[in-house]
Amino acid sequence: MPGYEVTESRLRCVLPFEAAPAEVRLLRRAAVQQLSRWGMPVAPDDAELLVAELATNVVKHVGEGTSAALILERRAECVRLEVHDKSPVMPIVREAACGDECGRGLHLLAAMAVDWGTVLTAAGKAVWCEIPLNSGRSSHRFDRAVEALENYEGAGRGLGRHGRGREVSLVESAVELIADLLHWTSARGHDPDDILDRAQMHYEAEADAA
Repeated sequence: MPGYEVTESRLRCVLPFEAAPAEVRLLRRAAVQQLSRWGMPVAPDDAELLVAELATNVVKHVGEGTSAALILERRAECVRLEVHDKSPVMPIVREAACGDECGRGLHLLAAMAVDWGTVLTAAGKAVWCEIPLNSGRSSHRFDRAVEALENYEGAGRGLGRHGRGREVSLVESAVELIADLLHWTSARGHDPDDILDRAQMHYEAEADAA
């Protein structure tokens, strides 16, 4: 199940998959791993369950073995999950008691997601849902870090990279930025080890509170 990532001013990842139970299991893990690499403060169990539901709907209602794709996208206060398939038939929400075959799974999207919907595409349709970021404070720190790294990277050689190369470039920029900050604190007469200890204490306190 190959995938590719597009990183511009937002975080976006496309994961093509085949509509089959074994692929759905792999897709769930791949989605959670990608959100973890991004540092997304979302509940992994919720994300995994919603990805499984969206992908399983393709297996049940479009057909096993058909081609589809999951798109993960970071938005302002949430993560958007979209599953694209080649069928123009839109799903219908019906009574939960009527069973899975008539759309009960969509009730799960409505219950767990902050928003969801369907849209026709040039190739078929997309079913999407949005899940909130857990912590406003964590989200704020994440946004500040991305902005700082992108600005810092702009002065170096990594600007313009995409996909996995872009992620590696940002990690390298993070290392360089931390090193420069330690040089700055040392030049001002501060102890770099003390600064690192204090930063670690802040991080662990906020992580425990999240």
